[in-house]
Amino acid sequence: MKFGLRYASLGRYSNGPAAVELAQAAEAAGFDSIWTVEHVVVPHEYQSKYPYSPSGRMGSGLEDFPIPDPLIWLAYVASATRTIKLGTAILILPQRNPVVTAKAVATLDHLAGGRRVLLGIGVGWLAEEFATLGVPFEDRGARTDEYVAAMRTLWKDEKASFQGRFVKFKDVFCRPLPPERRIPIIVGGDTAAAARRAGRLGDGYFPARGARPELFDEMRRAAEAAGRDPKAIELTVSAPADPLEIEVLARQGITRVAVPVSASAGLPAQVKTPDDVLRYGKDVIARFR
Repeated sequence: MKFGLRYASLGRYSNGPAAVELAQAAEAAGFDSIWTVEHVVVPHEYQSKYPYSPSGRMGSGLEDFPIPDPLIWLAYVASATRTIKLGTAILILPQRNPVVTAKAVATLDHLAGGRRVLLGIGVGWLAEEFATLGVPFEDRGARTDEYVAAMRTLWKDEKASFQGRFVKFKDVFCRPLPPERRIPIIVGGDTAAAARRAGRLGDGYFPARGARPELFDEMRRAAEAAGRDPKAIELTVSAPADPLEIEVLARQGITRVAVPVSASAGLPAQVKTPDDVLRYGKDVIARFR
């Protein structure tokens, strides 16, 4: 079992020195990865329903808490760490220019030493945010699928070309290339559509909450329909509060659990300080080595 530290860029860890201290503690404790979140803006009194809370609001109605840009935050902590993987959970992909994003992600992986970035993506839920950015909300699913294909082309090909509905480029060089000519893409989301997307094109699947069997079944069916091996898609779920349940998840094929370090996104924080992170490593992670 692998262990990730999630919501790591929120709260006190939106500040540089605290972020570095947290990331270094996570690496020392045996966490394999550290994960950020994203919102470019949170419009005041938004009406869109936050899908992970009965109230429909993020973090008990919070609107104005700091949410650093995930790629810049990860680049900052990457320079102070050596091996911990750098994950986005999630990057709202359809809001971003895919060519610029492919360049930024490959650059992050290159500067971090290679094979460290885990690009978690989602389609987003906050319609008012899309409107602020001037990006259509209704076609975000199709846009996401095409953006993934375009980015993979830029990472893989020496001289890349792509022709799609939303993205077009011909004979372009986009350097640096990732060392393996790919970046793992982890699809996030607790909907059947997200599960199917993970099955069709994801290297991994990371539901935001729980480990609902019906979503994993949906993912596996989609993978088989696409001619892919469902077992090759890595499964990450939120860490249960009771460590004994981690063994049950392992038997179900889950390969990573993500431990909340902030309650801002609506889940209770299981660790709060770097010292807590180190203790978690000794008390829990050490059992699974």
